[in-house]
Amino acid sequence: MSKPYERYLQEILIDSDRVQARVAELGRQISADYANVRPVLLICVLKGGVMFLTDLMRHLDFPHSVDFMAIASYGSGVRETSGRVRIDMDLKQDIAGKHVIIVEDIVDSGHTLQYILNILATRDPASVKICTLLSKPSRRQVHIDLDYVGFEIPDKFVFGYGLDLDEYYRNLPFIGVCRPDVQVEEA
Repeated sequence: MSKPYERYLQEILIDSDRVQARVAELGRQISADYANVRPVLLICVLKGGVMFLTDLMRHLDFPHSVDFMAIASYGSGVRETSGRVRIDMDLKQDIAGKHVIIVEDIVDSGHTLQYILNILATRDPASVKICTLLSKPSRRQVHIDLDYVGFEIPDKFVFGYGLDLDEYYRNLPFIGVCRPDVQVEEA
């Protein structure tokens, strides 16, 4: 019996085992870098970063707190963004004097992340680093220094492991490539 997402799936780009192995590696690297750094705040960019954040936190062996931001970027459709960005939900915590790690699902054009960095810079954090599961360097329109990168991927529309396909299929344990010839329908 086929699964509903299979009609949209062109290929599995990164399987579940590779995702989990790389998240563990990132956790070890960040833990080593932040072993003696306090206070540390992880900022998850909603909604796509939630699965990555949850799994990443399991591999961090230093005290940290967590907060969330919801950012909306708008474009001509589900596969395109224009660079226009707005905050839908802001942080609850004051970040002044804290060492911030932004946890993001994917860095594509860089517009959203640049917007976040500009806002956070005005709030006087001790430091800001970026941890992204996926990076699409070929699509970058804004230069962003990424400190921790799970995978660099080609310019393909991906979904799964937190990334949505028209708000569906975030729950998949892998990163899949969407077929370019299908329209997304309600699940």
